[in-house]
Amino acid sequence: MGVFYITTPIYYPTAPPHIGHAYTTVYADVLARYHRLIGDETFFMTGNDEHGLKLQRAAEKRGIHPKQLVDEMEGVYKNYWRLLNISYDHFIRTTHSYHEEVVKHSIQKLYDKGLIYKASYAGWYCADCEKYYSPGEYIEIDGKPYCPIHRKPLEFLEEETYYFKLSEFEDYMVKLLSERDIVYPKTYALEVLNKIKTEGLRDVSIARPKERVWWGIEVPFDKNYTVYVWFDALLNYISGIGYLRDMDRFEKYWSNVHHIIGKDILWFHTAIWFSILKALDIEPPKRLIVHAFLLNRGLKIGKSAGNVIAIEDLLDRYNGGDGVRYILMRIFNHQKDVPVTTELFDSIYNSELADNYGNLIRRVGVLSMKKLNGDVSADRIDEVLEYKISETVEKYNREMENYNVSSAIIAVNELLRTANQYINEKRPWEKNDPSLELYSLLEAIASSSIMLYPVIPEAAGKILNLIGVDEISIKRLSVPLRDRYHVSDAPILFKKVK
Repeated sequence: MGVFYITTPIYYPTAPPHIGHAYTTVYADVLARYHRLIGDETFFMTGNDEHGLKLQRAAEKRGIHPKQLVDEMEGVYKNYWRLLNISYDHFIRTTHSYHEEVVKHSIQKLYDKGLIYKASYAGWYCADCEKYYSPGEYIEIDGKPYCPIHRKPLEFLEEETYYFKLSEFEDYMVKLLSERDIVYPKTYALEVLNKIKTEGLRDVSIARPKERVWWGIEVPFDKNYTVYVWFDALLNYISGIGYLRDMDRFEKYWSNVHHIIGKDILWFHTAIWFSILKALDIEPPKRLIVHAFLLNRGLKIGKSAGNVIAIEDLLDRYNGGDGVRYILMRIFNHQKDVPVTTELFDSIYNSELADNYGNLIRRVGVLSMKKLNGDVSADRIDEVLEYKISETVEKYNREMENYNVSSAIIAVNELLRTANQYINEKRPWEKNDPSLELYSLLEAIASSSIMLYPVIPEAAGKILNLIGVDEISIKRLSVPLRDRYHVSDAPILFKKVK
């Protein structure tokens, strides 16, 4: 049994999560569920990033204290993750006292090492990114600097701040990204590497004057400053598994950590995060898994772009969490941005879930009860399906181990299409004793349902229960899976959308 630690980014809770948040979080959940099913000791963490200027301003706009806002939003996020069946083991909040202690300890350690110094700064700042933009990093609209992500005007700020000597880690980062296979897909590592080689690493501000940003963790060596929200947030990955509190637990999980992020926060999670870890004498993560964007109306989905797709609308249209999870994972892409439309989502849901999977289960279930009173067994599996099941299990495991959830789903779909073709050709409804055919089809359904369980846990779990499969384990997924099936119901799992 291995160990698997997986994280999402922690989210700014200024508004409810949307489809973009769900895209990342469901993906992490699917990988976590898969690793549990192969027997790995799995720890899955998500949570909220609860400090910084953006939250401070959002609370001030509502006339409430930021703590009241983040307390409210904790419940909002947890409710959405419940609706989407997110099986996290820990929901971290950066206002947790144990996290704040890790942040204070870490920034003090860097200061004591001489890696932090005070200097003035003048430049352009995006409150939504909580980031300063150097010349060449921002875009210009009508001759004015704008944030390249949020397409909002940048603010000009001039203030004294504390800097982290990121520039000292340039050689380390070049060596790390050149020699270690940490970032997946590799193209993202090359992107960061090229930027470092072209532009170098510039020291970064890691504190804000308290008079401007009072909602944050106080800098331990200067009470007039709060810790920069990105430095604060990145440390959640170590604080949430016991750094300082339980170092045995920390070492156990950290050596197997997998971060899931969107490509927009790649720089923070490589150049800055890996350097901070090196400065703290902590090994870099085992794997940083990066994905591309969902696009709506040509832009990355986000509150600032005004093109958010609400999770509740998707839940209503696709009959709950399983439908939404399946669609998002079916279109999941590491490298290419995916334009989303209702037509695309409807097509995937109707053709693959309602027809290919749901209709097969309905037909086989009804026939099993009608022809064999629900008790189905045979002394062998038809070799056509036996070969296809074995081939699919092998391909599915290979794709999942390589984080390619969409390709794994496609492989299962090919098995289900073969099963649908098989039932149409064999016509078991015309036979007096269709035991061989129905048993072979139930083997295909059971195997497919176990493989789809990480993606659609509610529906797949229900089907496995209704055909008498009480143990769900990918590790033990082999052909034949069972000697006998007992079919107790044949529900319509996924109603078509129109």
